Amino acid sequence: MSNKSKGSKTERELYQMFIENSYRAVRVAGSGMMENTACDLIAGKKGKKFCVEVKSSKKLVKYITKEQIEEFIIFSEIFGLKPIIAIRFNREGWFFLKPQVLRQSGKYFSINLEQARKKGKRFSQMFS
Repeated sequence: MSNKSKGSKTERELYQMFIENSYRAVRVAGSGMMENTACDLIAGKKGKKFCVEVKSSKKLVKYITKEQIEEFIIFSEIFGLKPIIAIRFNREGWFFLKPQVLRQSGKYFSINLEQARKKGKRFSQMFS
């Protein structure tokens, strides 16, 4: 399975979680592939609106370019959405984080499993 298809599968999984929890959600077409598509999902329900960047990792750490995070935050602000990083570590499930908790490491931001456990929230905690 290609990285693109793994990413799409992960996005669909999270999309379904939103739907099952009474949110309305859309996957952003061309996210990560086309210019000006700086998030993967937009989800909301009355009084709650989120812009979600979806990541997954087989490793204990995930790196994301600073440029991608900066564009994601700008996109969120333009639309008045709360930016959330959703990351799923294999066999650990989903963690949801504010972009501010990512660590800077050179030209990347990073999040490792230990940080995600400490600073991240589970779906029900973040979106209840």
